[in-house]
Amino acid sequence: MDDQAKILKYLVSVEKLAEEIINDKQEIIMIDKRRNQNREALRDLTKSGQTKCWVTVGSVLIKHNVDSAKTLLETDQMQLNIDINKLRSNLKIKVNDLRDLEIQPPVPGLMLVPMSKKETQGLSSAGLIPR
Repeated sequence: MDDQAKILKYLVSVEKLAEEIINDKQEIIMIDKRRNQNREALRDLTKSGQTKCWVTVGSVLIKHNVDSAKTLLETDQMQLNIDINKLRSNLKIKVNDLRDLEIQPPVPGLMLVPMSKKETQGLSSAGLIPR
């Protein structure tokens, strides 16, 4: 009976973590769609020569200045980028945790991060990478 409880607890933890991973992936997709819509709206605002535009806030339409609407969209874009990056970094950790639970090695190269500008400049000044 004790073994069955351990197996059940193990299966519940694996399924819970897998469900969190799936939910995070779906949330990334939804945020990315919103980010694309914001990008399209910014592009349309820059193309149009108008001074006023209609902005939806929730379910309300508001006539707003184009410049302030652009700043609103740009700040929203920055926040969406932050949210997506946070979800992606947490997703990597959750995937490794799931693989640990499944007694599998971590995904090779999953936790790699790009070199910073300072590191790249140091390598190029040392002649290790082309400029």
